Amino acid sequence: MEPIWYPNPEEIQATRLFRFMEALGFRDYEAFYRYSVEELEDFYHQFFTHLGLPWRKPYERAIEGGFPLPRFFVGGRLNLVEAALRHDPSRLALLHETEDGQARALSYGELQAEVARVAAGLKALGVERGDRVGLWLPMGLEAAVLLLATSSLGAIAIPIFSGYAAEAAAVRLKDAGAKLLVVQDGFLRRGRRVELLLEARKALALAETPDLLVVRRLGLPLEAGEVDYASLRGEPFPPEEMESMDPFMLIYTSGTTGRPKGTVHYHAGFPLKAALDLALLFDLREEDRLFWFTDLGWMMGPWAILGGLILGATVFLYDGAPDHPGPERLWRMVEAHRLTHLGLSPTLVRALIPFGEAPVRASDLSSLRVLGSTGEPWNLEPYLWFFRVVGEEKRPIVNYSGGTEISGGILGNVLLRPIKPMGFNTAVPGMAAAVLDEEGKPTQGRVGELAVLKPWPGMTKGFWQDEARYLDTYFGRFPGVWVHGDFALLDEEGHFFILGRSDDTLKVAGKRVGPAEVETAATRHPALKECAAIGVPHPVKGEAIVLFAVLKPGLTPSPALAEEVAEKVAEALGKPLRPEKVLFVPDLPKTRNAKVMRRVVRAAFLGQDPGDLSALENPEAVEAIRQAAGS
Repeated sequence: MEPIWYPNPEEIQATRLFRFMEALGFRDYEAFYRYSVEELEDFYHQFFTHLGLPWRKPYERAIEGGFPLPRFFVGGRLNLVEAALRHDPSRLALLHETEDGQARALSYGELQAEVARVAAGLKALGVERGDRVGLWLPMGLEAAVLLLATSSLGAIAIPIFSGYAAEAAAVRLKDAGAKLLVVQDGFLRRGRRVELLLEARKALALAETPDLLVVRRLGLPLEAGEVDYASLRGEPFPPEEMESMDPFMLIYTSGTTGRPKGTVHYHAGFPLKAALDLALLFDLREEDRLFWFTDLGWMMGPWAILGGLILGATVFLYDGAPDHPGPERLWRMVEAHRLTHLGLSPTLVRALIPFGEAPVRASDLSSLRVLGSTGEPWNLEPYLWFFRVVGEEKRPIVNYSGGTEISGGILGNVLLRPIKPMGFNTAVPGMAAAVLDEEGKPTQGRVGELAVLKPWPGMTKGFWQDEARYLDTYFGRFPGVWVHGDFALLDEEGHFFILGRSDDTLKVAGKRVGPAEVETAATRHPALKECAAIGVPHPVKGEAIVLFAVLKPGLTPSPALAEEVAEKVAEALGKPLRPEKVLFVPDLPKTRNAKVMRRVVRAAFLGQDPGDLSALENPEAVEAIRQAAGS
């Protein structure tokens, strides 16, 4: 596959990455990347020195020890809040727009004052260093302030997805032993009031969390014992001095089975990794404005807030639907707030395509410099639409793949190399990534397991109170190697491609294929909006492919149409990989951050327990799959 985007030589020299490389004596990116993984400790030391972080006590070593339990910035003391708020107090830090169009903003000075007020108020409520505090809010100013205020105290934030019901929130609060829950009473979603406070009260009863602090946006009345966020007062104090690996956040990610995994993140880890990736991949600068469509409960929410603030940029926050009151909403916000960086998931892009190009063309997108995407593999047509219509064939798409446990990316795109559609032109600097074959040996030109061979600042300390599960999940396959669970390919020109989760991998008559390859082939049929490919047991082939397809609006399922879709896959991948069945459903099970949950699709089809469903935005899709399977 040929590149679709090429860097401009003049623009290369203006990037943060090139300027950092030049400061270290590099002008060739490949040589720089090799240095970043061969001289790992020096690379991280040089970058964070370059960034000018305000260490209370300098560290002795950037990295000590190897997998599975390394230590980072040994002996150093740093509170992430001081790193995030060290900038010119007059500069704009946060911009927030609500779904009904209200806009608010905080400068770095105003943000510092608000964080100090809220931290003092939390302390007056009895929150102490090491206490866990649930944060159940949509993306807004209060979400960012509270994330920083808990960290300032030395407490540990538990971000919770704003779309969860009471039971899902309670599982996380109870597992973490939360002392306090902070909830926003509600917000608007597609013009309707979502009264989150009512769910929070149910969650507290289930989780036995004693205290509730309420941010009142809808003005719902409080009950006895509930504290109004606006009333918080206390004696201001400087941020707590923290050891580099003291935890500041416990963020949950769904497991294939059993309870969710609580990934533990520390002051000199997640925030610094976010800042590094935003600087070296996305070229985020102080004058830029970053918007990633996400939620506080998914890692990209804290990632954007903390990484953006550490780099001194402006972070834009939005708490509504992307297409309300109309399909032009996202693009109008880009124009109105002069946003420079826009991050969307492939699923969201696919959802916007049926509205056509007119809503995009109606807005002035001239401020946009960089597009971003993460969460799942791309299909070709939506990628090209994003590049051509939103990117106007000149803006790079920084494809970004990693995870909650990583604190950001393993793979990405740098703006110094050509970019291929759906691909990654590099492993992230400092990430010693490789594609491994079934024996654990590096391979090129063949599909294998995405792995990381050396530790990096930002890797989770582990799962909350479950070290054995953590070690088994990432280090159980090959000793001393982080196996991420993604199916990947490294081509001959050094570009990576993610082909889906390796536990989603299909193996038909000995032939391995990633679900994304099947889905890309199927969605070339003009009738399909999206689809999900799964592998099911077959008496002869070992495994057969079943494809669940969602049609574009106004189209009707038929056996003939199913045959046409199956034939599209056969044409692209060969007859042995032709789907055994094509089943039409109204929707696919997805998380709020738009990941298609193939393991849930497979379990529902086979009549098995689908495991943890708390992250699903549309649980009704599971029943539709069961019905399709029985038809």
